[in-house]
Amino acid sequence: MTATRWLAEYAWLPGHAEPTADVLIEAEDGRITAVTPLVGSGRPAAGVEVLGDAVRLPGLTVPGLANAHSHAFHRALRGRTHGGRGDFWSWRDVMYSVAARLDPDSYLALARAAYAEMALAGITCVGEFHYLHHAPDGTPYADPNAMSAALVEAAAHAGVRITLLDTAYLTASVDGDPLVGPQRRFGDGNALRWAERVAAFRPEDDHARVGAAIHSVRAVPAGQLATVASLADRAGVPLHVHLSEQPAENDACRAVHGCTPTRLLADHGVLGRHTTAVHATHPTGADVALLGESRTGVCLCPTTERDLADGIGPARRMAEAGSPLSLGSDSHAVVDLFEEARAVELDERLRTRRRGHFTAAELVTAATVGGHAALGWGDAGRLSVGDRADLVTVRLDSARTAGVPPVGAFFAATAADVTNVVVDGRTVVADGRHLTVDVPAELRAAIEEVTS
Repeated sequence: MTATRWLAEYAWLPGHAEPTADVLIEAEDGRITAVTPLVGSGRPAAGVEVLGDAVRLPGLTVPGLANAHSHAFHRALRGRTHGGRGDFWSWRDVMYSVAARLDPDSYLALARAAYAEMALAGITCVGEFHYLHHAPDGTPYADPNAMSAALVEAAAHAGVRITLLDTAYLTASVDGDPLVGPQRRFGDGNALRWAERVAAFRPEDDHARVGAAIHSVRAVPAGQLATVASLADRAGVPLHVHLSEQPAENDACRAVHGCTPTRLLADHGVLGRHTTAVHATHPTGADVALLGESRTGVCLCPTTERDLADGIGPARRMAEAGSPLSLGSDSHAVVDLFEEARAVELDERLRTRRRGHFTAAELVTAATVGGHAALGWGDAGRLSVGDRADLVTVRLDSARTAGVPPVGAFFAATAADVTNVVVDGRTVVADGRHLTVDVPAELRAAIEEVTS
């Protein structure tokens, strides 16, 4: 058995409105076995003595962060799509040009580097919304899940857990236009063939799980939504779906089906506690009620939503209606869950012209336990006995955080302030450096291969 102890200068414990000083965290075989606040316990505090072999963690230690929505290959677009005019649809054309150039080997290299960048940012688990299934002309590889296997291997190399959200992507529009060009590699023909391929992929490593996704109501015909939802329900795995990211999606759905995308999903059994709606930027009031009453989660991706000029969703109203919130970096224009978390509050301020919508503790919950729950890891995201030993330490003495009280760290820190990351009891990042991946060098090489 492997036992480890850490002494956190401050730790954000579950149920606490702000961090606790001097906390001893102990783990065995990747699980937390004890969490002991030392002040008032009769044991020496951090400033007095480093207890035996405990690793001292100066700064604020929080549970591992969960990136609930990722498209790993989008990392190659950073800095290449931000100039000039355009919208989501013009950005998508550039994205497709990168998608057309990837194969299992180049995707492994790019995803490994992208996931290692996430580890440096304190992300211990990623939800990969995966639809690059086949060769560029739509022909399946000899192993139909070769691209899925590349992503699972990439996460292992980077030292993070992954929920592979295998995505059904069957049509190009709400009214059923066929997939053409780069989109051909996304499709399996119909939902039954998609389900057969997904069922054949069973990663053996403990760091990986397989979930399901509906790309959007544009990409899965209404008559096949229930097939995807029932597979996820029978398997007991998470189901994610892009929802109302663009007003054009809502308009097209109304034109074809006479209802909003949320109503369509509800009518076909897609919504529910194991489902997460990604973005939900343009829901109606009735949509918000449907999501909340069904306890469907909502994954917000503020840095991507603003980068693509998508808009600002009603985060507070959705949370109050009953939808648990999680966070994602989506297109990876920014990989920083601290920025995503505070943007939930700050974007609400812009939308309402009023301050104070979410407490710091609520934002921490969305970034940690909320994201892990959305990805099917209910035993992660808390510094509590029995949960996975995922620890992320943020320095409180940088130019950004100096003088900031620990409770304010989520409003001040950035990914660059992460110093140490532990995943399932194993140190992945120490002193701000990934222990096995040269992240800048590997990102540069992988991106050059698919863009030059």
